[in-house]
Amino acid sequence: MGSIWQYLIIIAVLIIISLIIIKINKKDFGIEINKLIQYLGGKDNIINCECNMSRFKVILKDVSKADKDGIQKLGAKGIVEVDNQLKIIFGKNAKALKRYIEDLL
Repeated sequence: MGSIWQYLIIIAVLIIISLIIIKINKKDFGIEINKLIQYLGGKDNIINCECNMSRFKVILKDVSKADKDGIQKLGAKGIVEVDNQLKIIFGKNAKALKRYIEDLL
């Protein structure tokens, strides 16, 4: 009977350690969104944003104000510039980014 309790305690400790590791590795979207808006030239530079699967499309007043290197550092897998639009591949985070930016605008 004593060995069952030892195994339960070990499993509980492993679960707690796993949750701590997940919490540490999770990105803070609030900080990331503020940086993204800054890299896009600020709130006043953003006209509209859309999301399609893993792609985040943003229409800007002035594309030259966008810091593409900064956006890449936030985890963008690719950036395509077309006229006054940036199409940014963010993967599974694209929809969440769109929601946060719309809330801030």
